[in-house]
Amino acid sequence: MSSAAAALDLHCRVVAVRHGQTAWNAEQRLQGHTDIALDDTGHWQAQRMAQALASEGIDVIYSSDLQRAHSTAQALAAHTGAPVHTDVGLRERWFGFLEGHTYDQIDQRWPEHARLRRQRDADAQPGDGESLRQFSARCVGAALRLVARHPGQVVALVAHGGVLDCLYRAATGAGLTDPRSWALGNATINRLLWTPQGFSLVGWNDDQHLQQQGVAVQAQGLD
Repeated sequence: MSSAAAALDLHCRVVAVRHGQTAWNAEQRLQGHTDIALDDTGHWQAQRMAQALASEGIDVIYSSDLQRAHSTAQALAAHTGAPVHTDVGLRERWFGFLEGHTYDQIDQRWPEHARLRRQRDADAQPGDGESLRQFSARCVGAALRLVARHPGQVVALVAHGGVLDCLYRAATGAGLTDPRSWALGNATINRLLWTPQGFSLVGWNDDQHLQQQGVAVQAQGLD
């Protein structure tokens, strides 16, 4: 094998997708590990995303085990024929007692937790929930572990807004505490390249498949 061919084999194209919309997304309610199903818009978004990626040559799909991500992944599998494997490492951040509450409720009832979250304090934990630093290490580590199994292939990762945020930071070198200036729309298509050195960014938040019929992307909340 030539050195060029060997180098080519040591990379993996990654398509990262946030799950479709849920009712809690639309209500601005923090989901975290709470297992919420897609709503009608979310199912529509998942189908549109799957149709857009049908000819992408995806070899394997890894998904969070939470149903909003897994249902999105199953739509992709139906259009690509790729197998779906779940991994708990791709779950959204565990927000502890804050889960199930709207952002307004959190502002009113736990203003200090709301302040720390807005400031992206990397070590703050909501009760027994994960800190941002713990969460990033867990989900980025899981993504690296999974895609490293497939050099020379195309891997889809179907997960959550917080997970994609961490992947973007890992690919661009943005710090955990840096303010977010990039979009994380439901069922948008995000492209990364993996090499043994880590992730690099190829394209982000492609939502053209969701705009073709004039339906705006729902990008409520992060998770």
